[in-house]
Amino acid sequence: MLVLSRTQLQGVVVGKSEDIEGLPKVTVVEIKQERVRLGFDVAADVFVHRWEAWECVQRENRLGKTP
Repeated sequence: MLVLSRTQLQGVVVGKSEDIEGLPKVTVVEIKQERVRLGFDVAADVFVHRWEAWECVQRENRLGKTP
């Protein structure tokens, strides 16, 4: 796991591409007490889920259910 320190309005890009415009970008939008708000700049066809929601979808898919 890569751990980075970022301050408000700083971001990171994720992926492997020569074209920076095509990479997903995550930006720290706000930091309040124990919470961090993140902004995701991704293509319209890229899904962004909270981890626990993604796990739930995957579990339901394995059980043959649709969310």
